[in-house]
Amino acid sequence: MKKTILITGGAGFIGSHVVRLFVTQYPEYTIVNLDKLTYAGNLQNLIDIDQSPNYIFEKGDIVDANYINQLFQQYQFDGVIHLAAESHVDRSITDPMAFVMTNVVGTVNLLNAAKELWKGNYEGKRFYHVSTDEVYGELHDPKEFFLETTKYDPRSPYSASKASSDHFVRAYHNTYGLPIVVSNCSNNYGPNHFPEKLIPLMINNIKNKKPLPVYGKGENVRDWLFVKDHARAIDVIFHKGANGDTYNIGGHNEWKNLDLVHLLCDVMDQKLGNAQGTSRQLITFVTDRAGHDLRYAIDATKLKDELGWIPSVTFEQGLDYTVEWYLNNWEWIEQITSGSYQSYYEQMYQER
Repeated sequence: MKKTILITGGAGFIGSHVVRLFVTQYPEYTIVNLDKLTYAGNLQNLIDIDQSPNYIFEKGDIVDANYINQLFQQYQFDGVIHLAAESHVDRSITDPMAFVMTNVVGTVNLLNAAKELWKGNYEGKRFYHVSTDEVYGELHDPKEFFLETTKYDPRSPYSASKASSDHFVRAYHNTYGLPIVVSNCSNNYGPNHFPEKLIPLMINNIKNKKPLPVYGKGENVRDWLFVKDHARAIDVIFHKGANGDTYNIGGHNEWKNLDLVHLLCDVMDQKLGNAQGTSRQLITFVTDRAGHDLRYAIDATKLKDELGWIPSVTFEQGLDYTVEWYLNNWEWIEQITSGSYQSYYEQMYQER
């Protein structure tokens, strides 16, 4: 069936993997990738599918309500997969309003545009909101996991903005009948991850023999999800998820930050031909982040039992793949750290 699907934030880390999956797996769909191309957006992430006949890129800001309304009228979207968001916790602490505008106001603009376009005729329509496990707060009991029914307890400006957007999406379902699904995922890792995040930051710093900053004592625990598995989960939920429902997506891979850094050091030493233990000497403990949640852990049983999704790789397999990708695509990370990637959009469209 022919559909036109809007994917917001499609030039970002997770979004680019979702765009690629949908463009290649559903040639009958027209995929419109809307991205503002902030520091985290990089069209080089999609250079391999840029010329696909069913792919369209639009540069724009979801905070601009008039622009969003015009875009919905122009393309007559049948579905929305909403990933566009400010997502870095540290940045939210220093500039909360940027997160309020993009994550809350931008989401409501998209909801309003979908409601206006579809006008209650919801057959074959879907608004999919991609969220985070951080809305649930933190866990202290090692036997406890986040469920879809876990009470929200956001503890950073970032998680508060995402929690607010989640509530708006569900409110539009309850108030207007808008056909929605929501997913809350754990920490993602994999190729094309912006190097301010933990795993690519450590890979880059190890390669360049720079200090490896670890917050506090490195005891914070996160569940890690391979980004390609997350894209697969989004595909399944978008097509098969129950209307109005929520699904948690987790990798079943809990790691203390310090243990993860140790593992990365050992993997990198092996691949770089260093003596074992060389990179561990670069670890530097720094002042803990304000409001740093102790532990996140997802129970993805519902997604498995109802829709049949499970992770395709172990963490060790996914991490090895990720490290290999960065080492084999070092020009990509150098362009990020130098800032030259930001001119790619202008160069690409000047050449056409």
